[in-house]
Amino acid sequence: MNVLVTGATGFTGGHLARHLARAGHGVSALVRPPSVTRAEALRADGIAIKVGDLADAAAVARAIDGADVVYHVAATYREAGQSTDAYVRVNVEGTRHVLDAATSAGVRRVVHCSTGGVHGHVEHPPGNESSPFAPGDVYQRTKLEAERLAADYGKRGRLEVVIVRPIGIYGPGDLRFLKMFRGIARGRFPMLGAGTVFYHLTYIDDLVQGFELCGKVPRAAGREYLLAGPEYTTLNELVALIAEELKVEPPRWHFPVWPVWLAGAACEAVCLPFGIDPPLFRRRVDFYRKSRAFDISRARAELGFNPTTDLRTGIRLTTAWYRAQGLL
Repeated sequence: MNVLVTGATGFTGGHLARHLARAGHGVSALVRPPSVTRAEALRADGIAIKVGDLADAAAVARAIDGADVVYHVAATYREAGQSTDAYVRVNVEGTRHVLDAATSAGVRRVVHCSTGGVHGHVEHPPGNESSPFAPGDVYQRTKLEAERLAADYGKRGRLEVVIVRPIGIYGPGDLRFLKMFRGIARGRFPMLGAGTVFYHLTYIDDLVQGFELCGKVPRAAGREYLLAGPEYTTLNELVALIAEELKVEPPRWHFPVWPVWLAGAACEAVCLPFGIDPPLFRRRVDFYRKSRAFDISRARAELGFNPTTDLRTGIRLTTAWYRAQGLL
């Protein structure tokens, strides 16, 4: 197939574009003008670079022309001082531009990357695709709005749409979990609450295989899939596994959640209006108090999704990469 990947200069999009190229597909990447230099590594791996911004409908249309499948991964993530309008402009209106262009160009299928975060705290884990929505911040709210927009386009009948909700993406090349690994390695990782909430990670190689299946399995059209790793653990167990790999003792002390959560709210109130990245966010505290564990039976049964990287192996490979990069 000829495929277009948006967000290919990011962690997930980059791994996906390279995976699809290795699988023999003709791969193009839509790259924002400020990221062209970073995209040279993609070009070296045989991926065609098409320059344009999601906010530019004409540029999106030019990039999509000739594609059989579009993997829409690009989004704006959480940034200090970023307005709600900025999230809407990229996550919602940018998605609309992709869907409009795909429909006009006769694209067969759009695989839209949402997030498992749209489910928020899972009251009765493990959750599944039918679990209630409970987005906790503007990023998750706009991702849910974009997901619903994509599903609506799919119902119109001219375009196949598949919704993907990834969970806890990690692996070599990822920096989102570096702070956690580094804090545990240095004995400075705070444990808030009892540590009994559930957490679910997904190794990047397993995830991109799931994405590929969403692009080619016929029965996936019009469906939503949670893509996650083969196992989930309590937060205590996850921290202990990382500490074991790092050859350090896991944190011994646990501290109350709510005073820290309130401190995060105060930090945001003071810092965000000035575009300053607060030293503490409420969403970081939510990591300790919200369960995120999911049943991936639908993806297994309908896609043939089979994540094979167990948590211990994934942590070992990720730790090795951090060390090789001098980050620990």
